[in-house]
This record gives sequence, C-alpha cells and structure tokens, in this order.
Amino acid sequence: MNIVVNEELKAYIDPLTPEEHDALERSLLAEGCRDALVLWGDVLVDGHNRYGICLKHGLPFNTVQNTRFQSMEDVHLWMIDQHLGRRSVSDFQRGVLALRKKQIVAQRQAAPQSDEPAHPSSGDSAPWDSDDGTTQAVSPVTTVPSAPALNTREAVAKAARLSSAQVAAIEKIQKQAAPELVAAVRAGAVSINTAATIASLPAEEQVAAASGGKDDLRQAAKRVRDARRKPRDAPEGGVGSEEAEDQAADMVLGLRRRVEELTAENQALRAEVESLRAMLV
Repeated sequence: MNIVVNEELKAYIDPLTPEEHDALERSLLAEGCRDALVLWGDVLVDGHNRYGICLKHGLPFNTVQNTRFQSMEDVHLWMIDQHLGRRSVSDFQRGVLALRKKQIVAQRQAAPQSDEPAHPSSGDSAPWDSDDGTTQAVSPVTTVPSAPALNTREAVAKAARLSSAQVAAIEKIQKQAAPELVAAVRAGAVSINTAATIASLPAEEQVAAASGGKDDLRQAAKRVRDARRKPRDAPEGGVGSEEAEDQAADMVLGLRRRVEELTAENQALRAEVESLRAMLV
C-alpha cells in the first residue's frame, strides 16, 4: 500500500529525543509494532517514528483508517488531543498544544463552515479504500464533533492540566523567548517559570544564558528578579527564594496530576472488579 508522509504533520508535534527514539527502536525490535499506524486516506497521521523504524528494519505493521477527519484542522485537533493525554508529554509541550487547540477552535468558530469535506488527495484512488489486508477500516462518521471553546486562560490550563500561571508563562515564552531559550525549556534544562523570567531579557542575553547551561540560566533569572525586587524586600526574600517558589509550584502541580492519574486508575480497577463479580454471580 502507498503511505504518504506529510512533513508538516510529521513536524506538528515535537520530535522524540534521541534517547526516546532509541528506546522506541529497541522496543519495536524486541516486541514488534503492536500499535497500528493511523491514516487519513493514504496520509500518515500518527506513528511517524514507528513507520520510519519499521521501514529501516523491515518490520511488519498494521494500519487503521480514521474516517472522521474532514479537514486538516480535524487532523490537528485529533493529534493535539492524543498527545495531551499522554504522560510522556512535558508540561511545556502540553501548554503549547493546548494553546494551539485554542487558536484552531477560535478560527473555526469565526470562519464559515464548508459543506464539502477536505479529503486528502495524493492519487486517483478513493481515500477510504483498503487495498490490502493490513488496513482496518474505522466506521465512517459524517460529522466531526465540535471541540469545546478554550476562550479563557483557565480553560486552556484545564485542558493542559496546568495552572493558569503556567499557561501565562508559556504564552510569554512563545512571544518573547529566543529560539535557544525555547529549546532549553523544551529539553528540561530550565523550568517554565524561570524561562518566562529570562524571556524579559534582551535576546542576546537569553542566547548567552541558554548557551551556558543550567547555571547560567539560573544566574540570568536571578538578575531579572533582583532588578525587580525592591531594596526593602531583598533581605526578607533571600537569594533564590523566587526560584525555589517556582520549583515548589511545579512540584505541587506534578503531584496533583499524579493523584489524578492514580484516582483514574483506581476507578478503572474498581469497575473491573465489579464486572468480574457480576460474571461470578
């Protein structure tokens, strides 16, 4: 079968780190490609890394059609929702994705809707035809459910499982941060709040701090905070107090998310136990 890799879709979500890619490759070599690649017609939507590794090593794989997509915006929203639900996605990545979703939903609500679905086209064949036994068709859906509006920072924060303050910090990073600083926060070398603080500096100072690593980033953030702090507040706050508060806030949020995940797992286990009990009665 013909699978088309759309480079824009491939780059829409942050790529895996080299370590993550190596781990995925080891897993596929050991266990095979267990999860089907998601297609829209012959366009690959989800599974770019798995597809590349399978081609490299000649590993077999299955595909599944998602016929709910009627436009590239539908594809983008689906990709965003898929990654927002994954534990491996960082806080910064989830915030960026939720803000993208906010923009797409706002544009969609403001624009007139077309009655014609925008199917992908890379050939003359029908986009939903399965031309070999490895493709599993998904039941067609005539309309795509509309995404809820994310017209407030609180709504974006809820979608990303972040605080409103973190969403505000991510917005500032997107608007003011140099690419090198953005790369540092993506890599986890600096926290979201600290990166937002450093983004207040001129671009050349941001680049210098990012190039210097974690220590230089901390010192750059301290310079910004010291400049903001009133003289009478300096002895009381102490050196690094605001950075410590940022780290504590991030830790609390992480613990809250973990509690939510464990609660959901507990509820699922309870439901499974009740189902087993009902079968035994």
